[in-house]
Amino acid sequence: MGNKQTTFTPEQLDAYQDATFFTRKEILRLFYRYRDLAPQLVPLDYTSKPKDNPFRQRIAEVFSEDGEGNMTLDDFLDMFSVMSEMAPRDLKAYYAFKIYDFNNDDYICKSDLEKTVNKLTRRELTPEEVSLVCNKVIDEADLDNDGQLSLEDFQHMIVRAPDFLSTFHIRI
Repeated sequence: MGNKQTTFTPEQLDAYQDATFFTRKEILRLFYRYRDLAPQLVPLDYTSKPKDNPFRQRIAEVFSEDGEGNMTLDDFLDMFSVMSEMAPRDLKAYYAFKIYDFNNDDYICKSDLEKTVNKLTRRELTPEEVSLVCNKVIDEADLDNDGQLSLEDFQHMIVRAPDFLSTFHIRI
């Protein structure tokens, strides 16, 4: 009779469901996507598709436990949970902040912003234009005038960006 293969115990699915914003069905769907990416290891190089998200490697680094982009199933589920439409704005803002904090010093400085702008524009701006954009962002968002953005500065900026929630998500 039942040829259905068991992938997780009910307790494991309960734990994943408690730790994410997903239903059991969504967790299983994500697991199969994860498995299909590579049976042993999620690839680290996604450069073959130039229209992909320019932050794909950085996102993998931020969500991977090892910080190098090697994602376990838990890391993969965490990433999709944060990117789900059900995740709260503050959680999304926290991870967006981490993605843009390239030097991992808990601040977004001018060099972090330069990397962000260059990735967003695919290096189509001159260095002077990039510098102008970065200075403008810091001038407008740096609440304590220390020349860099803290998580609090970043969250304050996100509140004023109505399209943030609609762009910082993945549908499964």
